[in-house]
Amino acid sequence: MNNKYRNKRNNTSDNFFIPGWNNSLESAFSAYKGPYVPGRVAVRHKTVCNILTEKGEIQAAVSGAMRRVGKQPVVGDFVVLLDQSDINSYTIVDILPRTSCLSRGSTGESGEEQLIAANIDTIFIVTAVGHDLNLRRLERYLTIVYSSGARPVILINKIDLAEKLSDDISQTIQQIKDMAGDVPVITLSALSSKNLEKLDPFMIPDDTIALIGSSGVGKSTLINALFGNEVQKTSGVREDDDKGKHTTTVRQLFLLPNGTIFIDNPGIREIQLGESSGGIDRTFSDIAELAQNCRFKDCTHRNEPHCAVMKALDEGLITQERFDSYHKLNDELAFQKDKAEIGLKRLEKKKYKGLAQAAKKYRKSERE
Repeated sequence: MNNKYRNKRNNTSDNFFIPGWNNSLESAFSAYKGPYVPGRVAVRHKTVCNILTEKGEIQAAVSGAMRRVGKQPVVGDFVVLLDQSDINSYTIVDILPRTSCLSRGSTGESGEEQLIAANIDTIFIVTAVGHDLNLRRLERYLTIVYSSGARPVILINKIDLAEKLSDDISQTIQQIKDMAGDVPVITLSALSSKNLEKLDPFMIPDDTIALIGSSGVGKSTLINALFGNEVQKTSGVREDDDKGKHTTTVRQLFLLPNGTIFIDNPGIREIQLGESSGGIDRTFSDIAELAQNCRFKDCTHRNEPHCAVMKALDEGLITQERFDSYHKLNDELAFQKDKAEIGLKRLEKKKYKGLAQAAKKYRKSERE
């Protein structure tokens, strides 16, 4: 959204506007006639959301109709609000079409995907020098980011600590670059601001950037460094294991002075894949390309004859660790799909059970 168009959505003297608003969203919103206003979710609480609107930041609850169909907004969503400002009330009645959505599989038994954030252009996968610098974890993050529809960028934070550690950090970083392919890999230090200028190409006005990564890798410190002041609280990392406490208690949306929009997520302790398989093929593009030469189109690359992937493994073209990671993520994806199907069947059963009980109650009342 250029400045000229932003001013179209800025018709108050208070200089408020909706970050990331554009012509496509304006077109989608034009279908709503009546006392409605658009906004963008900045913070999601348990029962209400903080929404950025052209009238400023307001709080709004989700409508009962949306809750009944399980439609819940997430941070970054553009929403339609019923405007009852005369009684100081706003209600979220719909969500405008998403261009991307960051999600992860359920960690419970329901199998339902957990949406984390929406309408993201770029996702910074933040890791750090120390125990968190792990290729297998980054492969998992890349798969999730590719599935979201956003562009991944890997940031290796705390590079100034490399000299204090005995591991060959430069070798690990090169392995990450080799694994990442075309994905940019940037080393920096959020605390000392070293190499922060390498992020300039991604600081595009009206683009939305999300940060994901384990707790303690410095996501909040990075946001504070970019803003030049403390907008997110930070906490230290335990020296014995490099693990940090979760410092971000709610997902929040921030706006840099140049107009770049940031979404900061709580540290993700357990990352489960969602139901989308497209991310795996992009993360493991080398294996996906090799698979084109397998004799069987449905080859699982485990024990089938004439498997090009197994042949490449035997010849050392791919490592055993990467091969195992590929299968582990595929198995996890299959598990999530099965769990989602079971969860859907349970919901259907519950639905029909409720209908049957209502019908029984109605027939009983008719007899009386």
